[in-house]
Amino acid sequence: MNNLFDNPMGLQGFEFVEFASPVENTLEPFFEMLGFTLVAKHRSKDVVLYRQGDINFIVNREPHSPAAYFAAEHGPAACGLAFRVKDSHKAYARALELGAQPIEIATGPMELRLPAIKGIGGAPLYLIDRYEDGKSIYDIDFEFIEGVDRHPPGVGLKVIDHLTHNVYRGRMTFWASFYEKLFNFREIRYFDIQGEYTGLTSKALTAPDGKIRIPLNEESSKGSGQIEEFLMKFNGEGIQHIALLSDNLIDTIDQLGLAGIPLLTAPNDIYYEMLETRLPGHGESIPELQARGILLDGTTEGGQPRLLLQIFSETVFGGPVFFEFIQRKGDYSDGFGEGNFKALFQSIERDQVRRGVLQAD
Repeated sequence: MNNLFDNPMGLQGFEFVEFASPVENTLEPFFEMLGFTLVAKHRSKDVVLYRQGDINFIVNREPHSPAAYFAAEHGPAACGLAFRVKDSHKAYARALELGAQPIEIATGPMELRLPAIKGIGGAPLYLIDRYEDGKSIYDIDFEFIEGVDRHPPGVGLKVIDHLTHNVYRGRMTFWASFYEKLFNFREIRYFDIQGEYTGLTSKALTAPDGKIRIPLNEESSKGSGQIEEFLMKFNGEGIQHIALLSDNLIDTIDQLGLAGIPLLTAPNDIYYEMLETRLPGHGESIPELQARGILLDGTTEGGQPRLLLQIFSETVFGGPVFFEFIQRKGDYSDGFGEGNFKALFQSIERDQVRRGVLQAD
Protein backbone atom coordinates (compact mmCIF):
# COMPACT_ATOMS: atom_id res chain seq x y z
CA MET A 1 0.00 0.00 0.00
CA ASN A 2 2.44 2.63 -1.24
CA ASN A 3 1.95 5.87 -3.16
CA LEU A 4 -1.83 5.61 -3.05
CA PHE A 5 -2.26 9.24 -4.02
CA ASP A 6 -0.30 12.47 -4.29
CA ASN A 7 2.27 12.89 -1.50
CA PRO A 8 3.03 16.65 -1.47
CA MET A 9 4.88 16.52 1.88
CA GLY A 10 7.07 13.57 0.95
CA LEU A 11 5.82 11.47 3.89
CA GLN A 12 7.72 8.25 4.60
CA GLY A 13 6.29 6.86 7.83
CA PHE A 14 6.49 7.58 11.54
CA GLU A 15 9.87 8.63 12.94
CA PHE A 16 9.24 8.70 16.69
CA VAL A 17 6.76 9.28 19.48
CA GLU A 18 7.85 11.59 22.30
CA PHE A 19 6.73 10.92 25.86
CA ALA A 20 6.91 12.84 29.13
CA SER A 21 5.70 12.39 32.69
CA PRO A 22 5.39 14.71 35.70
CA VAL A 23 6.65 11.86 37.91
CA GLU A 24 10.17 10.51 37.44
CA ASN A 25 10.69 6.93 36.32
CA THR A 26 7.05 6.37 35.35
CA LEU A 27 7.54 5.55 31.69
CA GLU A 28 10.93 3.88 31.54
CA PRO A 29 10.09 0.67 33.48
CA PHE A 30 6.98 0.15 31.39
CA PHE A 31 8.86 0.59 28.10
CA GLU A 32 11.39 -1.98 29.29
CA MET A 33 8.51 -4.38 30.04
CA LEU A 34 7.35 -3.77 26.47
CA GLY A 35 10.74 -4.98 25.25
CA PHE A 36 12.34 -1.60 24.55
CA THR A 37 15.99 -0.90 25.34
CA LEU A 38 17.66 2.37 26.32
CA VAL A 39 20.04 2.86 23.38
CA ALA A 40 21.07 6.54 23.50
CA LYS A 41 21.13 9.68 25.62
CA HIS A 42 20.93 13.27 24.44
CA ARG A 43 24.25 15.11 24.41
CA SER A 44 23.06 18.11 26.41
CA LYS A 45 19.49 17.50 27.63
CA ASP A 46 17.81 15.01 29.94
CA VAL A 47 16.28 13.19 27.00
CA VAL A 48 16.71 9.49 26.23
CA LEU A 49 15.95 7.17 23.33
CA TYR A 50 14.27 3.79 23.79
CA ARG A 51 14.17 1.55 20.76
CA GLN A 52 12.84 -1.80 19.58
CA GLY A 53 13.22 -2.79 15.94
CA ASP A 54 12.54 0.42 14.00
CA ILE A 55 10.33 1.95 16.71
CA ASN A 56 11.72 5.05 18.41
CA PHE A 57 10.28 6.21 21.74
CA ILE A 58 11.83 9.41 23.08
CA VAL A 59 11.40 10.13 26.80
CA ASN A 60 11.84 13.84 27.44
CA ARG A 61 12.76 14.48 31.09
CA GLU A 62 14.13 17.98 30.54
CA PRO A 63 12.77 20.40 33.18
CA HIS A 64 11.09 23.63 32.05
CA SER A 65 10.67 22.25 28.53
CA PRO A 66 7.49 22.11 26.43
CA ALA A 67 7.36 18.39 27.20
CA ALA A 68 7.54 19.06 30.95
CA TYR A 69 4.75 21.63 30.76
CA PHE A 70 2.68 19.23 28.64
CA ALA A 71 3.12 16.47 31.22
CA ALA A 72 2.26 18.82 34.09
CA GLU A 73 -1.06 19.55 32.38
CA HIS A 74 -1.89 16.11 30.99
CA GLY A 75 0.00 13.59 33.13
CA PRO A 76 2.23 10.84 31.71
CA ALA A 77 1.49 10.82 28.00
CA ALA A 78 2.65 10.95 24.41
CA CYS A 79 3.54 14.63 24.17
CA GLY A 80 4.68 14.73 20.55
CA LEU A 81 5.06 12.72 17.37
CA ALA A 82 7.23 12.89 14.29
CA PHE A 83 6.68 12.14 10.62
CA ARG A 84 9.49 11.27 8.25
CA VAL A 85 9.55 13.55 5.22
CA LYS A 86 11.77 13.78 2.15
CA ASP A 87 12.73 17.42 2.76
CA SER A 88 11.89 18.91 6.16
CA HIS A 89 12.46 22.54 5.12
CA LYS A 90 10.12 22.27 2.14
CA ALA A 91 7.54 20.36 4.16
CA TYR A 92 7.69 22.89 7.01
CA ALA A 93 7.37 25.88 4.65
CA ARG A 94 4.42 24.27 2.91
CA ALA A 95 2.71 23.52 6.23
CA LEU A 96 3.02 27.15 7.32
CA GLU A 97 1.72 28.37 3.96
CA LEU A 98 -1.35 26.21 4.50
CA GLY A 99 -2.02 27.69 7.93
CA ALA A 100 -0.17 25.39 10.35
CA GLN A 101 1.04 27.01 13.58
CA PRO A 102 4.82 26.83 14.11
CA ILE A 103 6.29 25.59 17.38
CA GLU A 104 9.76 26.72 18.35
CA ILE A 105 11.79 24.02 20.11
CA ALA A 106 14.80 25.40 21.97
CA THR A 107 18.12 23.95 20.85
CA GLY A 108 21.62 24.02 22.26
CA PRO A 109 24.98 24.50 20.52
CA MET A 110 25.64 22.09 17.64
CA GLU A 111 22.11 20.65 17.90
CA LEU A 112 19.69 20.16 15.04
CA ARG A 113 16.69 22.44 14.87
CA LEU A 114 13.74 20.11 14.35
CA PRO A 115 10.89 21.83 12.46
CA ALA A 116 7.61 21.38 14.30
CA ILE A 117 4.01 22.50 13.97
CA LYS A 118 1.17 22.48 16.48
CA GLY A 119 -0.61 19.11 16.42
CA ILE A 120 -3.23 17.29 18.45
CA GLY A 121 -3.76 18.81 21.91
CA GLY A 122 -1.09 21.42 21.19
CA ALA A 123 1.64 18.75 21.02
CA PRO A 124 4.44 19.29 18.51
CA LEU A 125 4.30 17.40 15.24
CA TYR A 126 7.92 17.20 14.05
CA LEU A 127 8.99 16.90 10.41
CA ILE A 128 12.17 14.82 10.16
CA ASP A 129 14.33 14.22 7.10
CA ARG A 130 17.39 12.74 8.81
CA TYR A 131 16.69 9.09 9.58
CA GLU A 132 19.27 6.96 7.79
CA ASP A 133 21.60 5.06 10.12
CA GLY A 134 24.77 7.08 10.61
CA LYS A 135 23.09 10.33 9.50
CA SER A 136 19.97 10.38 11.68
CA ILE A 137 18.93 12.98 14.22
CA TYR A 138 20.04 10.52 16.90
CA ASP A 139 23.57 10.28 15.48
CA ILE A 140 23.86 14.06 15.72
CA ASP A 141 22.01 14.98 18.91
CA PHE A 142 22.46 11.77 20.95
CA GLU A 143 25.25 9.54 22.15
CA PHE A 144 24.63 5.83 21.66
CA ILE A 145 25.39 3.63 24.65
CA GLU A 146 28.46 1.54 23.99
CA GLY A 147 27.87 -2.17 23.57
CA VAL A 148 24.08 -1.85 23.14
CA ASP A 149 22.40 -3.08 19.94
CA ARG A 150 21.13 0.02 18.12
CA HIS A 151 18.06 -1.87 16.85
CA PRO A 152 17.32 -4.42 19.60
CA PRO A 153 14.72 -7.05 18.61
CA GLY A 154 12.95 -6.88 21.98
CA VAL A 155 9.76 -8.96 21.92
CA GLY A 156 9.45 -8.72 18.13
CA LEU A 157 7.69 -5.36 17.71
CA LYS A 158 8.87 -3.84 14.42
CA VAL A 159 7.25 -0.49 13.58
CA ILE A 160 4.53 1.93 14.66
CA ASP A 161 1.47 0.86 12.68
CA HIS A 162 -0.94 3.60 13.71
CA LEU A 163 -1.90 5.85 16.60
CA THR A 164 -5.28 7.24 17.54
CA HIS A 165 -6.46 10.70 18.48
CA ASN A 166 -9.35 11.16 20.91
CA VAL A 167 -11.15 14.43 20.25
CA TYR A 168 -14.07 16.38 21.67
CA ARG A 169 -17.49 15.67 20.23
CA GLY A 170 -17.87 17.70 17.04
CA ARG A 171 -14.10 18.12 16.52
CA MET A 172 -13.45 15.06 14.37
CA THR A 173 -14.07 17.04 11.18
CA PHE A 174 -11.58 19.72 12.26
CA TRP A 175 -8.75 17.22 12.79
CA ALA A 176 -9.60 15.26 9.65
CA SER A 177 -9.35 18.54 7.70
CA PHE A 178 -6.01 19.29 9.40
CA TYR A 179 -4.42 16.07 8.13
CA GLU A 180 -6.17 16.20 4.76
CA LYS A 181 -5.19 19.80 4.01
CA LEU A 182 -1.58 19.68 5.20
CA PHE A 183 -0.57 16.11 4.37
CA ASN A 184 -3.19 14.86 1.90
CA PHE A 185 -4.45 12.13 4.21
CA ARG A 186 -7.59 10.34 3.03
CA GLU A 187 -10.45 8.78 4.95
CA ILE A 188 -10.45 5.01 4.41
CA ARG A 189 -12.88 3.88 7.13
CA TYR A 190 -15.75 5.36 9.14
CA PHE A 191 -17.23 3.57 12.14
CA ASP A 192 -20.22 4.17 14.38
CA ILE A 193 -19.88 1.74 17.28
CA GLN A 194 -22.55 1.21 19.94
CA GLY A 195 -21.66 -0.77 23.05
CA GLU A 196 -23.85 -1.92 25.90
CA TYR A 197 -23.60 1.40 27.73
CA THR A 198 -21.88 3.93 25.46
CA GLY A 199 -20.76 4.52 21.88
CA LEU A 200 -18.20 6.23 19.68
CA THR A 201 -17.65 7.32 16.10
CA SER A 202 -14.30 6.90 14.40
CA LYS A 203 -12.83 8.25 11.18
CA ALA A 204 -9.72 6.34 10.07
CA LEU A 205 -7.23 8.33 8.00
CA THR A 206 -4.21 7.13 6.08
CA ALA A 207 -1.33 9.07 4.55
CA PRO A 208 -0.37 8.86 0.88
CA ASP A 209 2.73 6.82 1.76
CA GLY A 210 0.49 4.08 3.20
CA LYS A 211 2.65 3.95 6.34
CA ILE A 212 1.04 6.57 8.58
CA ARG A 213 -2.46 5.79 9.84
CA ILE A 214 -4.40 7.94 12.32
CA PRO A 215 -7.92 7.00 13.45
CA LEU A 216 -9.85 9.89 15.02
CA ASN A 217 -12.33 8.99 17.77
CA GLU A 218 -15.11 11.04 19.33
CA GLU A 219 -17.82 10.16 21.82
CA SER A 220 -21.24 9.43 20.39
CA SER A 221 -24.36 10.97 21.91
CA LYS A 222 -24.98 7.75 23.86
CA GLY A 223 -23.74 8.37 27.39
CA SER A 224 -20.30 9.05 28.87
CA GLY A 225 -17.87 6.39 27.71
CA GLN A 226 -14.21 5.70 27.09
CA ILE A 227 -13.57 8.78 24.90
CA GLU A 228 -15.07 11.13 27.48
CA GLU A 229 -13.12 9.36 30.23
CA PHE A 230 -9.92 9.99 28.30
CA LEU A 231 -10.73 13.65 27.64
CA MET A 232 -11.55 14.26 31.31
CA LYS A 233 -8.47 12.50 32.70
CA PHE A 234 -6.15 13.83 30.01
CA ASN A 235 -7.48 17.38 30.29
CA GLY A 236 -7.96 17.66 26.56
CA GLU A 237 -7.54 16.03 23.20
CA GLY A 238 -4.57 13.78 22.56
CA ILE A 239 -3.06 10.45 21.60
CA GLN A 240 -5.05 7.62 23.20
CA HIS A 241 -3.25 4.51 22.03
CA ILE A 242 -0.31 3.47 19.87
CA ALA A 243 -0.42 0.33 17.74
CA LEU A 244 2.82 -1.62 17.33
CA LEU A 245 3.34 -4.23 14.61
CA SER A 246 4.76 -7.73 15.09
CA ASP A 247 5.53 -10.46 12.56
CA ASN A 248 4.58 -13.14 15.12
CA LEU A 249 1.91 -11.83 17.45
CA ILE A 250 1.44 -15.05 19.41
CA ASP A 251 5.12 -15.14 20.34
CA THR A 252 5.14 -11.40 21.11
CA ILE A 253 2.08 -11.69 23.39
CA ASP A 254 3.58 -14.66 25.22
CA GLN A 255 6.69 -12.59 25.95
CA LEU A 256 4.66 -9.54 26.99
CA GLY A 257 2.59 -11.74 29.29
CA LEU A 258 5.72 -13.08 30.95
CA ALA A 259 6.93 -9.50 31.38
CA GLY A 260 3.73 -8.61 33.19
CA ILE A 261 2.02 -6.40 30.60
CA PRO A 262 -1.72 -6.34 31.49
CA LEU A 263 -3.89 -7.22 28.49
CA LEU A 264 -7.61 -6.75 27.96
CA THR A 265 -9.72 -9.80 28.66
CA ALA A 266 -10.87 -11.94 25.75
CA PRO A 267 -14.39 -11.68 24.32
CA ASN A 268 -16.83 -14.43 25.19
CA ASP A 269 -16.60 -17.93 23.73
CA ILE A 270 -19.20 -17.12 21.08
CA TYR A 271 -16.76 -14.71 19.42
CA TYR A 272 -14.30 -17.54 18.77
CA GLU A 273 -17.04 -20.02 17.86
CA MET A 274 -18.19 -17.61 15.14
CA LEU A 275 -14.75 -16.98 13.63
CA GLU A 276 -14.95 -19.80 11.09
CA THR A 277 -18.36 -18.54 9.95
CA ARG A 278 -17.19 -14.93 9.69
CA LEU A 279 -13.79 -15.76 8.13
CA PRO A 280 -14.08 -19.19 6.51
CA GLY A 281 -10.72 -20.79 5.78
CA HIS A 282 -8.72 -18.23 7.79
CA GLY A 283 -6.16 -20.90 8.72
CA GLU A 284 -5.41 -19.61 12.23
CA SER A 285 -5.42 -21.76 15.37
CA ILE A 286 -8.54 -20.68 17.26
CA PRO A 287 -7.41 -22.31 20.55
CA GLU A 288 -4.11 -20.38 20.42
CA LEU A 289 -5.90 -17.11 19.72
CA GLN A 290 -8.54 -17.71 22.38
CA ALA A 291 -6.00 -18.68 25.04
CA ARG A 292 -4.38 -15.25 24.62
CA GLY A 293 -7.47 -13.15 23.87
CA ILE A 294 -6.19 -12.25 20.38
CA LEU A 295 -8.87 -11.04 17.96
CA LEU A 296 -8.99 -11.84 14.24
CA ASP A 297 -10.33 -9.77 11.37
CA GLY A 298 -9.88 -9.36 7.63
CA THR A 299 -11.18 -11.19 4.60
CA THR A 300 -10.82 -14.64 3.06
CA GLU A 301 -12.55 -13.84 -0.22
CA GLY A 302 -11.08 -15.67 -3.19
CA GLY A 303 -9.45 -18.21 -0.92
CA GLN A 304 -6.61 -15.81 -0.07
CA PRO A 305 -6.73 -14.87 3.64
CA ARG A 306 -5.83 -11.24 4.32
CA LEU A 307 -5.87 -11.00 8.08
CA LEU A 308 -5.35 -8.69 11.03
CA LEU A 309 -4.56 -10.14 14.45
CA GLN A 310 -4.89 -7.67 17.32
CA ILE A 311 -4.99 -7.29 21.09
CA PHE A 312 -4.96 -4.28 23.43
CA SER A 313 -3.22 -3.67 26.71
CA GLU A 314 -5.18 -2.39 29.65
CA THR A 315 -4.73 1.24 30.61
CA VAL A 316 -1.07 1.59 31.52
CA PHE A 317 -0.52 5.23 32.39
CA GLY A 318 -1.96 8.67 32.11
CA GLY A 319 -5.25 9.76 30.78
CA PRO A 320 -5.81 6.74 30.19
CA VAL A 321 -3.23 5.61 27.59
CA PHE A 322 -2.85 2.06 26.32
CA PHE A 323 -1.13 0.11 23.55
CA GLU A 324 -2.31 -2.14 20.74
CA PHE A 325 -0.30 -5.07 19.39
CA ILE A 326 -1.09 -6.30 15.89
CA GLN A 327 0.03 -8.55 13.06
CA ARG A 328 -0.95 -8.14 9.42
CA LYS A 329 -1.00 -11.18 7.14
CA GLY A 330 -1.50 -11.57 3.40
CA ASP A 331 -0.88 -7.90 2.56
CA TYR A 332 -3.80 -6.74 4.71
CA SER A 333 -2.48 -3.20 5.01
CA ASP A 334 -5.57 -1.02 5.08
CA GLY A 335 -7.73 -2.49 7.86
CA PHE A 336 -8.07 -1.52 11.51
CA GLY A 337 -9.99 -4.55 12.74
CA GLU A 338 -13.38 -3.04 12.02
CA GLY A 339 -14.98 -6.47 12.32
CA ASN A 340 -13.69 -6.54 15.89
CA PHE A 341 -14.58 -3.01 16.88
CA LYS A 342 -17.71 -3.90 18.79
CA ALA A 343 -15.96 -6.75 20.62
CA LEU A 344 -13.05 -4.44 21.43
CA PHE A 345 -15.35 -1.66 22.52
CA GLN A 346 -17.23 -3.99 24.84
CA SER A 347 -13.91 -5.27 26.27
CA ILE A 348 -12.93 -1.71 27.14
CA GLU A 349 -16.40 -1.12 28.62
CA ARG A 350 -15.91 -4.20 30.84
CA ASP A 351 -12.59 -2.73 31.98
CA GLN A 352 -14.36 0.56 32.77
CA VAL A 353 -16.99 -1.31 34.80
CA ARG A 354 -14.23 -3.17 36.66
CA ARG A 355 -12.52 0.14 37.47
CA GLY A 356 -15.80 1.76 38.56
CA VAL A 357 -15.89 4.32 35.74
CA LEU A 358 -19.13 2.85 34.36
CA GLN A 359 -21.94 1.43 36.45
CA ALA A 360 -23.38 -1.81 35.11
CA ASP A 361 -27.16 -2.08 35.11
